[in-house]
Amino acid sequence: MTNQVRESAIIPDEALGLRFDQALAIMFPEYSRSQLKKWIQSGSIQLEGEVVTKPREKVIPGMSVAIEAELEIVEEPVAQPIDLNIVYEDDDVIVIDKPAGLVVHPGAGNTDGTLLNALLHHCAELEALPRSGIVHRLDKETSGLMVVAKNANAYTSLTEDLKAREVVREYEAVVMGVMTAGGTVSAPIGRHPTKRTHMAVVPTGKEATTHYRVIERFRAHTHLRLRLESGRTHQIRVHMAHIKHGLVGDPQYGGRPRPLAKSSDELAALLRRFPRQALHAVHLSFVHPETYESMSFSSPLPDDVITLIKTLREDREENLA
Repeated sequence: MTNQVRESAIIPDEALGLRFDQALAIMFPEYSRSQLKKWIQSGSIQLEGEVVTKPREKVIPGMSVAIEAELEIVEEPVAQPIDLNIVYEDDDVIVIDKPAGLVVHPGAGNTDGTLLNALLHHCAELEALPRSGIVHRLDKETSGLMVVAKNANAYTSLTEDLKAREVVREYEAVVMGVMTAGGTVSAPIGRHPTKRTHMAVVPTGKEATTHYRVIERFRAHTHLRLRLESGRTHQIRVHMAHIKHGLVGDPQYGGRPRPLAKSSDELAALLRRFPRQALHAVHLSFVHPETYESMSFSSPLPDDVITLIKTLREDREENLA
């Protein structure tokens, strides 16, 4: 649901020397800075009758501003009885093994039926916490382990540990191309300059580091183990695509599957129709926020990824014969 927003004003004297987004924050305090920035970048705000899409543009008092945009109305999430695969739970934390296809947070196009809705049904007290206690996210089509805090102390402790890179998150993935060795990708990630739903490696992005090692090589694919130092949106998918090894089943970043000579019909169909990015959060470890005990959890690969690896292995063996 959205509301149409139409506003106009003159840049005041106190905005002298400020950037466009900073001036707008003074002029329109009823809207968040992030919302105003989105409107600038989407071309929904005019300065002196011209569309300006750079938040850092300098402004001068007396300039006219006109906003014509849509404001998304965010409804309060409601508790919903959705099954959760809870690996561990105590008074402070919940560790969940999330299936592929489950959205973590409500948003545009996914107003309910999310992990957050399920958590509120499981534990109503989470409503009082930021993000209902969710410490870190997984993409909709990424499966695996997540930790959720159940109280304010646990949330603060875990989010601080996450920023300090003391929460260990490891993944397994199947990527396109044969990788000869493991390595590290250190490249800043930010919003794609033209595709607003995509992330990309851009000079103005936030620092991001992904470590990877080879588990198994196939004729034209590689099974990897990856560890995150940072936690940027779509980080593994963007970093692997950046080094030309996009994930199987990831049309957003991986591209179309490449034809594989002498492959079976089964493998060709599997690669063409794999329903999601082949990415699973297999390991999670952190220090318990109350007992300070080292907690460690593992999740086995789901059936779809197991089938993919098995079929790629059979293809390799058949073509070596």
